[in-house]
Amino acid sequence: MSGKFPQTHILTSLLLLWLAGVALRLTILAVPPLIPMIHDELNLSATEIGILTGLPSMLFAITAVPGSLLIARLGIRAALVVGLAVTAVGGALRGALLDVAWLYAMTIAMGAGVAIMQVTLPPAVRAWVPHRIAFATAVYTNGLLIGEILPVALMFVLVLPLVGSWQAAFVAWSIPVAIVAVMVMWLAPSPAPDDSMLARRRWWPDWRNALIWRLGIMLGTINATYFATNAFIPDYLRDTGQDDWISAALIGLNIGQLPASMLLLAFAGRLERKLWPYVVCGLLCVIATVGIVFGTGAWVVAAATLQGFAASIILILVLALPPLLSAADDVHRVTAAMFTISYSCAVIVPVISGLAWDLTGVSSMAFLPIALCGILLVILAPAINHVPRPGR
Repeated sequence: MSGKFPQTHILTSLLLLWLAGVALRLTILAVPPLIPMIHDELNLSATEIGILTGLPSMLFAITAVPGSLLIARLGIRAALVVGLAVTAVGGALRGALLDVAWLYAMTIAMGAGVAIMQVTLPPAVRAWVPHRIAFATAVYTNGLLIGEILPVALMFVLVLPLVGSWQAAFVAWSIPVAIVAVMVMWLAPSPAPDDSMLARRRWWPDWRNALIWRLGIMLGTINATYFATNAFIPDYLRDTGQDDWISAALIGLNIGQLPASMLLLAFAGRLERKLWPYVVCGLLCVIATVGIVFGTGAWVVAAATLQGFAASIILILVLALPPLLSAADDVHRVTAAMFTISYSCAVIVPVISGLAWDLTGVSSMAFLPIALCGILLVILAPAINHVPRPGR
């Protein structure tokens, strides 16, 4: 550890980064287990389910650059608190009215909050734990994965029996996010001396950087794969008469990411500039998608678990790049650009998957665009060879 920061500063920073990572996904991943209930109560089509699932990704894309501006004007800690608060309020209000337009509107508000949080965390890593960037990134990414697992693992066994409805479940999963906002407000490290100069820093990304576009699209294929698979596993398994396997498949998809997180804690430095992890994981995503469509029972769960494992490796490798490759003044700009590009790619895939199902009447067609994302990742993988080594 650097002598510049006391041990309590490091530990507090890592704890808050982990908790913020958890909060990134709690409200979003509360949706997939509830989709059959929302589907029936609001009489949604497969396309409308795709839109509901794609809305957060759309907001991740639209709000990423404004999030960069917010960081430049308010600073890292204040921007993170704003993102957490907006996420908690929007997430809790999604079920306040039994109306599709209201559900969409509150999902948009929640997605905007999460987008601000996502852009804030890499600069927070750089500012709060500058001498342990790779490790701190792995810590908040591990929190993100836990935040993806908890809603699907606990929804049916704990939360729904306790609260009684999908509307109340949305409130229940928003409460921890609000608690994390209060903790960040009171416990986050004070702004560094140069943080007061953020108002004079640049916030608009350099869109001429071809590498950012390549990496953004690569990240987009993984985001699309993950969100679309979460969205369509419940209704697909119900359509094929495998209702009993819905919870297990969703848990497998999300818990399969944990071994990847642990693996990357040890080997991220060795893998981040290698070509083969991207090619191998892209092919594994294609194989897993085929397994979900053509498998039954436990085979579907195994395929979903493989999907989560492969997608998570790519996610962690790419998320570590902005704070490693950018100057402190530019981390928020680079992160915003990558998220804008990646989630612009991701937002359309669930909608296309839903349209493919609706137009053909064949539920398995929803997974064709997901398989194509894995193939695109393999095609784009050579772009990783262009990642420059971080400056001294």
